[in-house]
Amino acid sequence: MASSLTGSFQTCNFRSVFLGETSGMHVCSTPTTRLGFLRKAIECKESRIGKNPIEVPSNVTILLEGQDLKVKGPLGELSRTYPREVKVERQDSVLKVTKAMDTRRANQMHGLFRTLTDNMVVGVSKGFDKKLQLVGVGYRALLEGNELVLNLGFSHPVKMPIPDGIQVKVEENTRITVSGYDKCAIGQFAASIRKWRPPEPYKGKGVKYADEIVRRKEGKAGKKK
Repeated sequence: MASSLTGSFQTCNFRSVFLGETSGMHVCSTPTTRLGFLRKAIECKESRIGKNPIEVPSNVTILLEGQDLKVKGPLGELSRTYPREVKVERQDSVLKVTKAMDTRRANQMHGLFRTLTDNMVVGVSKGFDKKLQLVGVGYRALLEGNELVLNLGFSHPVKMPIPDGIQVKVEENTRITVSGYDKCAIGQFAASIRKWRPPEPYKGKGVKYADEIVRRKEGKAGKKK
């Protein structure tokens, strides 16, 4: 049987390092065929969020130049440049964000930039706000000029300059309201306030959003007598 396999196997001699002898190994010399993989075409469905039109109020002015959009309202003015995967169209008092090409990235950008465009229109006409609450003994907040001063249990108070276009209101020294027309800037400033003392899970002390639910943990039980 060994003689019948000499056509498809080739004998190679390898020298053993430890024994100093040659040993014969049979290596297959038959060429193997390459395996081919079929790529399936990816079907990009239209975003359910992206295909919704955006209603523009009468007190909002829209200026569209190519891929640049400017929105001006009673609360402020915002602008944004759109990528080449999407395009913005205006039809009377309605804005529509559509895909400029049929790719996976265009499908991802479609719903995202429709939401960003809607936030711009709502922001300059109605505005947004974010509410935070301070929980803890001695935790206080107050306004000093254009700065928000926080007492969060550190050896020194935390002073945060308020960015342009954002208004901050403090009620009862423990409730903070951040408002403005730019939703991204409001969320970023509110997150920077919360970052100084995030709520801990045992007693719930810290800075939390007003609608945030802090999952509590049970502390260690004492020794049984």
